[in-house]
Amino acid sequence: MNDLSGAYVPGSSPLHRLPAGAKLAGLAVACTVLVLLPSPAALGGAAVVVAGLYAVSRVGPAAAWAQVRPVRFFVVALFGLQWVFVGLEGAAVTSLRVLLAVALAGVVTLTTRTSAMMAALERCLRPAALVGLDPFRLSLLLSLTVRSVPVIAALAVRVREAQRARGVERSLRAFAVPLVVSSLRHADALGEALSARGLDD
Repeated sequence: MNDLSGAYVPGSSPLHRLPAGAKLAGLAVACTVLVLLPSPAALGGAAVVVAGLYAVSRVGPAAAWAQVRPVRFFVVALFGLQWVFVGLEGAAVTSLRVLLAVALAGVVTLTTRTSAMMAALERCLRPAALVGLDPFRLSLLLSLTVRSVPVIAALAVRVREAQRARGVERSLRAFAVPLVVSSLRHADALGEALSARGLDD
């Protein structure tokens, strides 16, 4: 069940060798810390730490950029809206929080195999068996959800670029229809991969 979305980058860095459970727990703690950081300066320090994590992971600039590239327009729009309603500093804080949280999730995704992530989630979800839920299938669902977010975001970027090339970037229909079709094709391919692994039910 490795790397159904293709996001994982093989490597032997310290982050690659770190247990998946520790990385997921660290991600939860780090995102909580980001919410608590009060100023752009503090978040700037956090950005240096995140950049250091990418350097340690040795996944390469292209893979690192691919994690935040799909949300760049959303972050710019969020910054503009926040600037109008809460001012420049508040806009910078909110936008940096979102960007850094996505980047941190990207580090985990790039350095953790799907199988390892699922195993860690399955251990955490074992109590769900007491109410009749299958921990394995829950962990699979959560893992695929996490993996699918950057895939769908990348599809949205591709559709937007195609819109610009055709000169219809203001048409909601020209954006929504190809995105839905591409997402369904991705879901079909993912379903076939799961079926091939005996998880068609």
